[in-house]
Amino acid sequence: MLYVANAGDSRCVLCRKDGKALDMSNDHKPEDEIELKRITRAGGHVNIQGRVNGGLNLSRAIGDHCYKANPDLPLEEQMITAVPDVTSVKLEHTDEFLVLACDGIWNVKSSQDVTDFIKGELFEDKNSKLSLICEKLFDICLAPDTMGDGSGCDNMTCIIVQFNPTWLSSLQNIVKDPVVYHDNIKKNVKDFSSVSLVKATVKPNNDLKINNVKRSRTEDNDVTNNVPKHIIKNEPKRQKSI
Repeated sequence: MLYVANAGDSRCVLCRKDGKALDMSNDHKPEDEIELKRITRAGGHVNIQGRVNGGLNLSRAIGDHCYKANPDLPLEEQMITAVPDVTSVKLEHTDEFLVLACDGIWNVKSSQDVTDFIKGELFEDKNSKLSLICEKLFDICLAPDTMGDGSGCDNMTCIIVQFNPTWLSSLQNIVKDPVVYHDNIKKNVKDFSSVSLVKATVKPNNDLKINNVKRSRTEDNDVTNNVPKHIIKNEPKRQKSI
């Protein structure tokens, strides 16, 4: 089983048999009906550019504590929440790879476009370095200049995980009761996100204001460091380009 927990507008896409792209997450955008209702009920608004109170352009996120400081609302009803959506799918031996990328990619290419590109690169050279495929993907997403539609520039981040078909075939008997396991996964993720939110909102920084958003960013650890080598053929690297 593959489980994906998502909060934000990065997306996970699974390449299935014959190269069909399967979205494993939904982008959380402020203008989406469900997200917009929660934001409005919490006292926020979304402008014409799709930004919450003129600042954040996604509706779920870890951090961004100034959007989560309403003492009269539970954590999941704040303007911005870190509570994720959890999806799952049974992996088949014909599944080829999954790709995780931020909106800098998906604002330019569709899930199927990206899947087709990666599959084509792997077809040309099955031993191609995944990091180089990421770089090529960035190149085709780059704008020729910074003018565009006036909305500015964005970063690009991509991770490709290529499955080992022998390993996938061996998974059939690992999880005997996927329904119970799935329920436990969802409960654990929800509990973890709630605890994290409590810690984040108990002592909000005084210099954070709703209409003047200040955000701190830290470099993520390479999530592939702890992935067993037998799961993937090539160890992918996290790449960024601006």
